[in-house]
Amino acid sequence: MSETAELKLEGNVYTLPIVEGTENEKAIDIAKLRDQTGFITLDSGFKNTGATKSSITFLDGEKGILKYRGYSIEQLAEKSTFLEVAYLLIYGNLPTQKQIEDFQHQISRHTLVHEDMKKFFDGFPSKSHPMGQLSSLVCSLSSFYPESLDPNQTKEEFDLTIIKLLGKMATIVSWIYKKSLGHPVIYPKNKYDYVTNFLHMTFGQRTEEVEIDEVVIDAMNKLLILHADHEQNCSTSTVRIVGSSDCNLYASISAGISALWGPLHGGANQAVIEMLEKIKNDGGDVDKWVNKAKDKNDSFRLMGFGHRVYKNFDPRAKIIKKACDDILEKLGINDPVLDIAKKLEEVALSDPYFVERKLYPNVDFYSGIIYRALGFPTEMFTVLFALGRLPGWIAQWKEMRENKEPIGRPRQVYVGENDRDFVPIEKR
Repeated sequence: MSETAELKLEGNVYTLPIVEGTENEKAIDIAKLRDQTGFITLDSGFKNTGATKSSITFLDGEKGILKYRGYSIEQLAEKSTFLEVAYLLIYGNLPTQKQIEDFQHQISRHTLVHEDMKKFFDGFPSKSHPMGQLSSLVCSLSSFYPESLDPNQTKEEFDLTIIKLLGKMATIVSWIYKKSLGHPVIYPKNKYDYVTNFLHMTFGQRTEEVEIDEVVIDAMNKLLILHADHEQNCSTSTVRIVGSSDCNLYASISAGISALWGPLHGGANQAVIEMLEKIKNDGGDVDKWVNKAKDKNDSFRLMGFGHRVYKNFDPRAKIIKKACDDILEKLGINDPVLDIAKKLEEVALSDPYFVERKLYPNVDFYSGIIYRALGFPTEMFTVLFALGRLPGWIAQWKEMRENKEPIGRPRQVYVGENDRDFVPIEKR
């Protein structure tokens, strides 16, 4: 007999099914709770509410485990490429040699964006935030490909929409960066793999050939892999709930980008660099700011240390730390802000105050350092996060559609005024 839970309400006992996942996670199924009892549950922020059954990503915050489709993040970061991981997330299995070659080939044939999209850049104010541009440009793709609006597309048509979005996203992100510099855009070249093509469009020049260092390519692959999915977070839940209305993929991803834009979600690596610059502008006294972080009466908090989900360590941080060290050594950058970052890292890994509280450097700390070392302005950091998260969002949207999940519609507990009589405006 299946395990169940009992709920006692107003003298009645209700039996609720227990659902168990493949990693032994357990949940109480309350889908019929309101019909049976008249009650709903209240869970602000949905911290204890499972909105779906998913086979894409598993994470265990207490044990520091992150897996994509059953593969450990450590193995994928060491042995795979971003495009391979994208295929894994979206289609459920690692690709064969022929499958990845076909995938790369199809994407490379859809990296160009419509020339009319260039006009959008002319309309954006010179100081407009890159995330605002990205959200607008991705949503606009639905206007260029109106066939994507049909929720009853065939599998082949859905797959083509996915291919188009993967191909064009890298081009759009690189163009946003180029436009921020006032530089002419660089068009994609099909001879490159996905990540190299992106880096070429980003750092290439029309005036000369630019060779992208293998260390940079490797680090970018790892960064994108580590950010590719992270279970039902704010932006991923947004993509699924928007998609549940039969909204097209482009608009659903655009909504996810907007959710990621929030500083409490995707802006953490930007906040790391802003904190480091603040310390530098104050004279660079790391000890002073460490003491401020330790002072419970001081509002200052170190950004990029500890994690809301990972209670003991961030498995992604362990992986990206080496890539970060390799980048700084290879590029030989002399940057006082990055020097401060290294000093803070030493403190966090050795000072008993931080060790006991598990305030370890997380993935946002190291990714912010790498992006700065490569020359990206801080406002581009969240855009790069979105590029990495794209295959996860697509996979989640695709799974939601294939499962035929109902339209998302949370309930509420009303706490407003009771019945009130309308008063004409002259008597108020």
